[in-house]
Amino acid sequence: MHGFGRYLAAALAARFASEGMAMAVVLLAVERTGSAAHGAFVLTAWLAPHVLAAPLAGAAAARARRPRLFHVGALAGFTVAAAVLAALLGRAPAPLVLVVAVIGGSCGPMVTGGMSSLVTGLVPAGAGRDRAYSWDASTYNAASITAPAAVSLIAALLSAGPAMALLVVAGALAAVLAATLPYGDPGAGTPSSGPRAGLGAGLVALWRIHELRAITSATTLAFVGIGSLTTVSVLLATRLDSPGAGGLLMTAFAVGALAGTLALGRITAVPPGRLARWAMAATGVALAGASFTTSLPVGVALFAAAGVCDGPILTATLRIRSQYAPDAVRTQVFTLGAGLKVTAASLGAALVGLAAEAPPRVLLAGISVLLLASALLHALVAARGPAAAGAATEPSEGSARAPFGPRTPAGP
Repeated sequence: MHGFGRYLAAALAARFASEGMAMAVVLLAVERTGSAAHGAFVLTAWLAPHVLAAPLAGAAAARARRPRLFHVGALAGFTVAAAVLAALLGRAPAPLVLVVAVIGGSCGPMVTGGMSSLVTGLVPAGAGRDRAYSWDASTYNAASITAPAAVSLIAALLSAGPAMALLVVAGALAAVLAATLPYGDPGAGTPSSGPRAGLGAGLVALWRIHELRAITSATTLAFVGIGSLTTVSVLLATRLDSPGAGGLLMTAFAVGALAGTLALGRITAVPPGRLARWAMAATGVALAGASFTTSLPVGVALFAAAGVCDGPILTATLRIRSQYAPDAVRTQVFTLGAGLKVTAASLGAALVGLAAEAPPRVLLAGISVLLLASALLHALVAARGPAAAGAATEPSEGSARAPFGPRTPAGP
């Protein structure tokens, strides 16, 4: 596990910067222009490139002769774009600001899935790597809790400018730490060794390898619901006569997710596909219960329970990508998976915006239905793969790297 501690620090710093961008951009726009809508447009420009840039970023990372330079450069590009946005937002022409946001957002897939793809090169295969992905997933949860809170607090005490500066410092720290990491795969050569995959190879792998297809389709559908949860939590809190408690509900969900990641995400006795499926179903059940509550404390408890159930999903997803993605397209698989989830979450947020007049309980029930449907979708897709024929062993490192031939299933 040489360098894994530094990796976790780099990942946490990078994801802290990424998670804080949404709130910081909106607060900065309101502070300088008086319009939250302006901030929303800039944020959309920041998020929109994720799914389009994901295959490009993944293919470029796989082909990079100097992977250290590429990964550090992506983090540096993210950081510089955030710094330029902090300087220009509300002061420069909107088209220029949007262009900068698009450039910065194009680096986003390397901050999320791109960094997770490095774990394979830091930790040998086996239970240790499974635990490593649990820790990696916890950096997302920890960042989702701390970044918005830190941005809000600094903006309230000082202004949105210093809050944005904090994110820039975090991004710079991530880039510096990433420069110190070893960029090699124990027993598999460097990320750039071996045959080079084409631009669409990651999409082909996601479709042809049934374990990847099952988890990607299921989590993408789930994130249509998860992406709308923040807005729905605000609406639900208002319905419970506590208009300011939407943040409390989401904080409970995020804290629960961190706890679930650290506790349940380490389970290695259960195949990761099955763990993800159960976790999606349990999250849906907990949110369904929250849709019927008339008490804020009960709602907070159920959101926390839903978060605990949601926590293992990311860990299981990362394990599946690591086990089944061929070496040549591993980074593409990670970045594409992350890009699809961000896009799905954006779609969910847009859909709930269109349906905002509906009763909050109905909207929350709809989210729970999406999560239950995700669990069912995973079961159906997984059942159609080789695992259904009776082979239920974990893939060996060699079989997991075979480009696109027959694969040994994980038996989710």
